[in-house]
Amino acid sequence: MSQFKETFKEEAYELLGSLEDLLMQLEDDPNNPEAISAVFRSIHTIKGSASMFDFQGIASFTHVVESVLDGVREGTVNVSKKLIDLTLLSRDHILSMLNADEDSTPEFEEVSQSIIDEMKVLTGEIAEPQNENSSKIEKQADSNENVESIYRIQFAPDENIFLSGTNPLLLLNELSQMGEISCISYKDDLPDLDIFNPEICYVHWDIYLTTKQTLDEIKDVFIFLDARSKIDITRISDWEVMVNEDPNPKLGEILIDKGLIQPSDLSQILDSRKKIGELLVEKGMVSSSDVKSALEEQKISSSIKQNMGTGSTSTIRVQSDKLDSLVDSVGELVTAQARLSQLAVHEKSSALQSLAEQIERLTSDLRDNTMSLRMVPIGSTFLRFKRLVRDLSSSLDKNIQLVTKGGDTELDKNVIEKLNDPLVHLIRNSIDHGIESAAERKKKGKDPTGTITLDAQYTGANVKLMIRDDGQGLNKEAILKKAIEKKLISPDAQLSDDEIFNLIFMPGFSTAQSVTSVSGRGVGMDVVRRQIDALNGSIHIKSEHGVGTEFSLHLPFTLAIIEGLLVRIQDEKYVFPLSMVQACMELTAEQRENHGKKRLIEYRDSVIPYIRLRELFIYDEELPEREHLVVIQTENTLTGFVVDEVIGDHQTVIKNMGKLYKGINYITGATILGDGNVALILDVNRLSTLAKKGSTLNDSNK
Repeated sequence: MSQFKETFKEEAYELLGSLEDLLMQLEDDPNNPEAISAVFRSIHTIKGSASMFDFQGIASFTHVVESVLDGVREGTVNVSKKLIDLTLLSRDHILSMLNADEDSTPEFEEVSQSIIDEMKVLTGEIAEPQNENSSKIEKQADSNENVESIYRIQFAPDENIFLSGTNPLLLLNELSQMGEISCISYKDDLPDLDIFNPEICYVHWDIYLTTKQTLDEIKDVFIFLDARSKIDITRISDWEVMVNEDPNPKLGEILIDKGLIQPSDLSQILDSRKKIGELLVEKGMVSSSDVKSALEEQKISSSIKQNMGTGSTSTIRVQSDKLDSLVDSVGELVTAQARLSQLAVHEKSSALQSLAEQIERLTSDLRDNTMSLRMVPIGSTFLRFKRLVRDLSSSLDKNIQLVTKGGDTELDKNVIEKLNDPLVHLIRNSIDHGIESAAERKKKGKDPTGTITLDAQYTGANVKLMIRDDGQGLNKEAILKKAIEKKLISPDAQLSDDEIFNLIFMPGFSTAQSVTSVSGRGVGMDVVRRQIDALNGSIHIKSEHGVGTEFSLHLPFTLAIIEGLLVRIQDEKYVFPLSMVQACMELTAEQRENHGKKRLIEYRDSVIPYIRLRELFIYDEELPEREHLVVIQTENTLTGFVVDEVIGDHQTVIKNMGKLYKGINYITGATILGDGNVALILDVNRLSTLAKKGSTLNDSNK
């Protein structure tokens, strides 16, 4: 029983998560019947399952909430801010009871009663409890409402139907609004063009309709047709019947069922080796349209069997730790495959090389499929913040709306999980520091309602995540003043806008005039920078005083396996993320002399800065005659990195550095090569910043 209870909890967590999103939608659009029904269904499902698995505290409480929401469905209770507040509070209370060892404690009962009392005040009535039998009847009624049936409609309009002003296509369109529809048109009676009469209807149809509507409701569509038009509506199957039937219907059986052929005709055809449909058409027993119609019916039946058949499901639940273990195993397999490929080259065996290539293809497919399992749309994370914005803006007496874009952009679930805290910090700061009160915004000629925008988009093999607000922007003078007070910079320091904005990421830095429950202690933005760095990402700020602020986060898809470019510096090997590599060029000794100390090179009609990694990482041996320059793109900036040799692409399994190496600049991780040696993965974002600054190589951060 404990196993089933855990399954119930998992389902309840998902329902409560979606419930919060639905309530936010309902607050924006109070008259949306779909949102109202979805909210009701979520609570109804939790109530029924809680009662089944003996969570009586949850069951009794959700019953009252369900009664109120039923009033919303029936139109007797209006959707208001108070109703949304109470339903959100109920959602949080149910979550607390789920997380506790016991859901029927006196403390929980007290909270439940207080929420129920508030709901009684809101509705003006007391919801009476239902007995067990009525609950079962209600549940059975709900299940019956959800049963869909498949109807075969044979529609042969009278040839003079156009003369009565009736358009058969409008009837087909009305049917399509009842459910999923598939039409087969019979055009065998169409005459040659020289005798074609546009006032005569030569076409008839077989229509397959999957719907929850009744037979009488379907007949009502054709109620105004005259008696000369032929309508034959047959309920060929219920979903449940089709799911439980073992064999799929055969083509011949469907044609017999439609009365197009006799069983004796089918027996004669089966003795031949040709396809049934082809032989029946050849013998003139049925038309090609008849066969096409029967095949469509067979296709519908097979599709239902495939999607809803016994023993098969479209999705399954997998524990995240099992998925992580699978990714780790695939990572080890990628490393082993690299060793096999290297061994095949060394042994010079064609058979071994052929096997290694086959293993490499299979490993690559397995890697891509496994990584796709961990990819999650970021939209689910975006929706969580609607509640945060709503509650915080209300507590600070501000009018703020959250706009989300690019919710279908996918990221590794581990990246998304670690991204939650940084986003919370950034959104809270935008609400508290960035967006002004409604009165201030009116004085400035702005819309009284402020806007925070979350926008995600792909940039190569990375994701760019932007958090924008239309508030007052960052005050450069206030930031400089505070930095000088805290002795973070000297009073005569000359800083660019980017350098000034980056000061807010310093530990303990805050320009807030007072500490609030939301922010002001200076413990948020430095945490944001550290957590983004831990994700091998970068964060950049754009701000215009009085207009707003934008934080841009550049993040990798995954923290597990990437495609890399393997390079060599002296005897050591390094890896660039291949998605950021734009080109590889040769750099000769003559070019080095011409450049002198400028460290600039021409690339595609532009001049880009470059940095020599040999000097940065302090390799003392003499420079080779020819070096290679790797051009990397970060954001919209191109930067060059000089190495001794470019080896080629490499499937890179990212390994975290040990605690001893934590915090080393310009390195984000390591990978194991096929020969067992270790290659370091370069932090190209920081290296690009260093190259743009033209930093000298005796920097203390080396």
